Amino acid sequence: MPAEWEPHEATWLSWPKDPRTFPPGVLERVERTFAQMAGALQENEKVNVLANDSKWEGKARAALDKEGVGERNINFFHLKSADVWIRDYAPIFVKNEKGGTTASKWVYNAYGNKYEDLLYDNKTGESIAKESGKEVLHPGIVLEGGSVDVNGEGRMLTTEQCLLNKNRNPQLTKAQIEKFLADYLGARDIVWLKKGIEGDDTDGHVDDITRFVGRNAVVTASEGNMRDGNYKALKENMGILRNAGLEITELPMPKRLDIPERRLPVSYANFYIANKRVLLPVFKDRNDKKAVDILQNCFPGREIVPIDARDLVYGYGGIHCATMQQPL
Repeated sequence: MPAEWEPHEATWLSWPKDPRTFPPGVLERVERTFAQMAGALQENEKVNVLANDSKWEGKARAALDKEGVGERNINFFHLKSADVWIRDYAPIFVKNEKGGTTASKWVYNAYGNKYEDLLYDNKTGESIAKESGKEVLHPGIVLEGGSVDVNGEGRMLTTEQCLLNKNRNPQLTKAQIEKFLADYLGARDIVWLKKGIEGDDTDGHVDDITRFVGRNAVVTASEGNMRDGNYKALKENMGILRNAGLEITELPMPKRLDIPERRLPVSYANFYIANKRVLLPVFKDRNDKKAVDILQNCFPGREIVPIDARDLVYGYGGIHCATMQQPL
């Protein structure tokens, strides 16, 4: 599996439409967020957008037009999807022995069968694999793209909370899961963090906490408030990263955001590395500028594009969750 900063042919998006994820009022603002994401991506790579049908394609085009985003490099696919979190149900594109690209399509079970209405997206992922025109491999076990992050040279980050959760692959041992990751994603050295942040319904996806920014360098979320529910878990993860010999840059957490029903999983770590830009979720927070500066230092050759993700995170995800790269 190539590192995310390696060249992309395209980025896949799924246009928002599910009122259970984004209720009326929120949905319209999230459409604006998606238009901004597409606009930031289109200059340097293709943007492949899933729309259920011509009606939804029209809604997407209207939102793009409202944001002043032209149609250059934006391609629509009439593929039905339940939700926007394409990172987790799309195939993970890997490089094969001939130097080409292969689609590895893992089983998507809606985060441990939490959401029956989202199970359809396992079929959506198959459709994406077919539309890509690439050879498709089927490992046959449950894995979401947001649960792993790689440096492109065989090193991988993940969490025990997610990959060892009995709601994913209860029949497999840790060693057996590692064998699948080695065989299908080329992971020869896996750094197992413990758990993710509060408010995350994915059981601790690593893309909300720690990300590779270089072959041996990571940024990792850090919480300074000892009374916060994330403090202990993030500190424990920091120790694991140090013991793994990685170069660590701390990425501060935004202030806590809550809605009446729950805490929202806000994190700057859920950024997306595009060909010439990095799309960074921001939250109208005092740490937004610090996050921009940190990421700019990590990626001096790329423009950091801050995108307000407060409405996106209402649906439990962020910018990285809503994107999937297809490498060249």
